[in-house]
Amino acid sequence: MKVLFIGLGSISTKHIRDLVTVTNLKGIDCNITILRRKITDIPEDLRDYNIKQITELDNTFYDIAFITNPTNKHYEVLEQLQGKASYYFIEKPIFENPNYKWESLGLTSKNSYIACPLRHSQVYKELKKIVDSNKVFSARIICSSYLPEWRPDIDYRKNYSAIKALGGGVTLDLIHELDYMVGLFGIPEKVYNIHGKYSDLEIDSDDLSIYIAKYTDKLCEVHLDYFGRKYQRKCEVYTSKCTYIADFKEESIITSDGKIFKCSNNGKSNLLKEMEYFIDFVTGKELNNVNPPETGVEVLKITLGETDE
Repeated sequence: MKVLFIGLGSISTKHIRDLVTVTNLKGIDCNITILRRKITDIPEDLRDYNIKQITELDNTFYDIAFITNPTNKHYEVLEQLQGKASYYFIEKPIFENPNYKWESLGLTSKNSYIACPLRHSQVYKELKKIVDSNKVFSARIICSSYLPEWRPDIDYRKNYSAIKALGGGVTLDLIHELDYMVGLFGIPEKVYNIHGKYSDLEIDSDDLSIYIAKYTDKLCEVHLDYFGRKYQRKCEVYTSKCTYIADFKEESIITSDGKIFKCSNNGKSNLLKEMEYFIDFVTGKELNNVNPPETGVEVLKITLGETDE
């Protein structure tokens, strides 16, 4: 299996490790190439994988292309990759602009998957069962964390998350919360969004984004920030019978009557479970694409508050 990675940042490094783990377990021979602006040293633990580095695309055809460069470069690189890969794994968000003509890139639900690791967590799967079997009146989603602690070995001010021009900012960076909201409840009728830069972080991207998503039978609130000193990633669901608090960090769901249900990933990260799913999708063992390009574009529209009345 020939695999191409576009860029070598923190997320692509994790994906490479998980890809090697999964393909080794499945007995799949995997040859990895990384397209970079310039060839430099790669992390020490990746050197045993015999990874090839290139600075320009040639006529090589790849089984999989991982689009893991900055968001504002996704469309450009996908244009260059037309006819050069069988499957695409595209990091979230799919683009920075929902009006791009993505169909012209050859992306389809059969060959392209948009990253959504939270939907592969056991917490999400159990929460989905609850939502599908109860009348939900309201939901409240929060993802709060402190940006300088995301990548301790990197100056947060120089990372793409801090730079608006590169597609940084919580509105796009934390699109996972809007993605799993759509997974749980579907496409809302209308989304109201207020976002901006409010903290003293040395960034020019937005560090706070608040949403209210309006459905015919419910409202969903979403809070995203870069400045919370206590990491929180939760979803509260209010039903006629019970209130449920799904905690992605603690891998648990707590009910209003005090019951606690552990939702363990059995030691696997959400990214590793996602990679297992994706390789099964590529090899034909998994036929359902849980996040095709059309869904990725719809979620992007919601994220940017571009839904219709």
